[in-house]
Amino acid sequence: MPEPQEKLWDYDAVEPGQDGPATVVALTAGHIAAYARVAQNRDPRFQGPGANAEHGGALVAMPTMVLTYAPLLRREIAEHQGFVALEDSETARRQTPFAKCEIRWFRPVLAGDTLTGTRRVLEKYERRGSRFVTIRVEASNQRGEHVARYDYTCIFSYARGQRDVPRDSGMAQPLLPGAEAAATASNQGCWLAFDAVAIGDPLAPLVVSESQEIIDRKNELRLAGKPNPSNIHTDETFARQNIFGGTVNSGPATMSYVDQMLERSFPLRAFYDGGRLLMRAITPFRAGDTVTFAGDVTDKRLEGGNRIVDCRVRGINQRGELVCLSDATMMLPA
Repeated sequence: MPEPQEKLWDYDAVEPGQDGPATVVALTAGHIAAYARVAQNRDPRFQGPGANAEHGGALVAMPTMVLTYAPLLRREIAEHQGFVALEDSETARRQTPFAKCEIRWFRPVLAGDTLTGTRRVLEKYERRGSRFVTIRVEASNQRGEHVARYDYTCIFSYARGQRDVPRDSGMAQPLLPGAEAAATASNQGCWLAFDAVAIGDPLAPLVVSESQEIIDRKNELRLAGKPNPSNIHTDETFARQNIFGGTVNSGPATMSYVDQMLERSFPLRAFYDGGRLLMRAITPFRAGDTVTFAGDVTDKRLEGGNRIVDCRVRGINQRGELVCLSDATMMLPA
């Protein structure tokens, strides 16, 4: 008798509206500090209460931490719908990697909050021969207040085949989380002011080096969902069979670096009072690479009483390649 075929959650099986189980995370100060460490963010605001002049000195999470306390969990969506995720397939295993993500924030997230995350397929589409699936994740706190949402787009099939691995691999050795280092000075009180900023003004840049150990630690930081020890971020053998030809960091990790770079020019309120960040992945960010995140102000406007500043951020590696392109909308306080 032939073996039963796997019921794969491939592109044809994906349908808008398919959802996964809700998650509930009781966020602690330790979680917030751990996330900042794997994001290589040594800003003291994320290491304990009292260091942040905003929100009454409460310990506030890095904005992109929504990707960790309310994770995507596409494997769990597949299982909830009675399918096997491509990442778990025994016959056709492959990764469905990050293409882009757009996050919107509505309220600050503090240590002590309990966050409920819900997730569903928003859309699927084809473009230039590749197939994409977008999943929407929404997060609410213990009072039922909507704190954030994001639309995360995965590549379900890639038209161009495997990407070339650079011959001149990077050799950068970043300082690992937990190592001794002087804390990065916070710019509290020195952020860009709406009345003073002009279109074309540069933002404070950030230089980040990546390592396989940091990639592994980021993968291990899981607050909800099943562990995923084998993927294109941590498993070199599996990664070589997928489109990037080797291990790379995750899209959410790169977004945390863009977040950190924007924090040098804007207060956390600029994110949490209705801010937005869209990041598109262009070139893989590999272990050993060093990426410079730099950007400028592209627009400023008053809208419904809100002071809004738009920015564009580019991440460029040591080979001069564009790693990511981001657009941010910051809501500046009066």
